[in-house]
Amino acid sequence: MSTMQEVAKKAGVSKATVSRVLSGKGYVSETTKEQVFKAIEETGYRPNLLARNLATNKSECIGLVVTNTLYNGSYFNEILSQAAQKLEQNGRQLVLVDGKHSAEEEQEAIQFLLDLRCDAIIIYPRFLTVDDIDLIIDKYKQPIMVVNRKLRKNHSHCIFCDHKGSSYTATQYLIERGHQDIAFITGSLDSPTAIERLSGYKAALEASSLPVRDKLIAQGKWTPASGAAAIEYLLSSKLPFSAVIASNDDMAIGAMKRLNEVGMKIPEDISIIGFDNIPLAPFLLPPLSSIKDPVSGMINEVIHRLISMLDGGYLSQENIFQSDLIIRDSVGDGPFLTR
Repeated sequence: MSTMQEVAKKAGVSKATVSRVLSGKGYVSETTKEQVFKAIEETGYRPNLLARNLATNKSECIGLVVTNTLYNGSYFNEILSQAAQKLEQNGRQLVLVDGKHSAEEEQEAIQFLLDLRCDAIIIYPRFLTVDDIDLIIDKYKQPIMVVNRKLRKNHSHCIFCDHKGSSYTATQYLIERGHQDIAFITGSLDSPTAIERLSGYKAALEASSLPVRDKLIAQGKWTPASGAAAIEYLLSSKLPFSAVIASNDDMAIGAMKRLNEVGMKIPEDISIIGFDNIPLAPFLLPPLSSIKDPVSGMINEVIHRLISMLDGGYLSQENIFQSDLIIRDSVGDGPFLTR
């Protein structure tokens, strides 16, 4: 591997001159720059990235922390692809780091990106609390943006989706279609998103003076298998239900499979709505109704804010994003529909 000294010798300049060319600091004539870059190409010299970042205090890299439990599925794919494309358009590189399985490991992932001298960091937290994140943002000078959390203090540093409102909308829609006995499959209840979606379901029932029955709430774990298991639990309760809301489409797919296995037709016997509007949803039989979170819009806004924080510019105050209810053939009229 070639060294900076070899580059300097090849270009006929000092090592300090090569350093100035690479760091962009200090005056160097255009002729000398050309000599140095030609020598770098001929020698195959690769400057130490960390050393360069320390010298320039700039890496052109944006870090993204996501726990690996979210890696499977279209939701993470959309986050990653949108972030990579948007950063590429802005001349930045995306660095993905695993937040793993705890708040401590998420914080370690953030520190790892800070140690790499990333210019800014995006966090999609699973375990860190909003208080933890506010402290982290206050502690470091690098801009940090948080996706899917509403911060108490650093409002301009967070973007979030109204999960409670979208769940309320889905439940209210089923009620308007004549469904009163509505079951709900939660996500993992250590997830704030799962808790908010459950809260919206309960609020919609209460707003329509319908009872919230614990036996019609089944806990899932975001997977198709847990959706199927939730249907087993709901059927064993012996309480009638004419509709099911699943906290993501994967669980809705598992629920649909189990309902078909026990001879219940969708939507004739049971209506079902999921969340995330995965690409497979329109191609199921029947096509699955689903809540579509504005992932692309949220990521675009996050990166826009980071670029504004780094380069200067207008900083939007739009924190909350609304989801869309996409109705397909998995929802039919309920037994209490009034015409």
